Amino acid sequence: MDKTLSRDGTSIAYRRHGDGPPVILVGGALSTAADEAPLAALLAPRFTVVTYDRRGRGASGDGGPYSPRREIEDLGAVAAAAGGRVSLFGMLSGGALALEAQAAGLPVDLVAVYEPPYTPGPAGLLYKSRCTTLLHRLLANGDRGGAVALYLSRSGVAEETIARMRRAPLWSGLEGLAHTLAYDDALLGDGSVPAARFAAVTARTLVVTGGSSTEQAHRTTLALADAIPRARHRTLTGQTRELAPHAIAPVLSDFFARDPFLRTA
Repeated sequence: MDKTLSRDGTSIAYRRHGDGPPVILVGGALSTAADEAPLAALLAPRFTVVTYDRRGRGASGDGGPYSPRREIEDLGAVAAAAGGRVSLFGMLSGGALALEAQAAGLPVDLVAVYEPPYTPGPAGLLYKSRCTTLLHRLLANGDRGGAVALYLSRSGVAEETIARMRRAPLWSGLEGLAHTLAYDDALLGDGSVPAARFAAVTARTLVVTGGSSTEQAHRTTLALADAIPRARHRTLTGQTRELAPHAIAPVLSDFFARDPFLRTA
């Protein structure tokens, strides 16, 4: 993997795939560049696809203390290494990061996001607050496995499935990333859709949800599309939170291949 330095000196590892206009894939919680490789391979025939290890993951460094601003600077450093003006696809909390970065001024013409996990509404905000408190307590006590289990449970993974995962070889890798769950949690703020901040997003934006996802996901993505000035919403039939690369790849190829300067608002 290649490396670039973020503004605070943290080393961020990234990898290029293919050749064409640059597209950066921004992974969600507990993901690394390796997890984005299947989608990158599908997009590589038409684009230079950049996957990267977000701060604190894989081959990237983890200068502290954490703040969402530093993750925005990390993404900016990767964008500069990729050629400056890029397109972004953010998955789950990676979608929140992509939108925050563009709202903060990252030069991006096209942004696509899949189900950023905001939890708007009184019940959702209370749930987010309680989960944030519990997550920080678990991490402070060194219970990395408990933190991963909390995230998976919040994501809709059944308890019996989590129990099986704990016995699988992949669990140690997830525990190794557990501290970054606090980073993703911070990116989502109090859980509400930051409509005022995202009104500053100038990029043409595609907000995507799965046709078989939860009602909460549908409501949230519609609220996001309403908040972003140049956004449209799309539902992918049969998809859930566990998005299949082959389902999203043609959608992204079509969206990113269009000249943004020739498209109408």
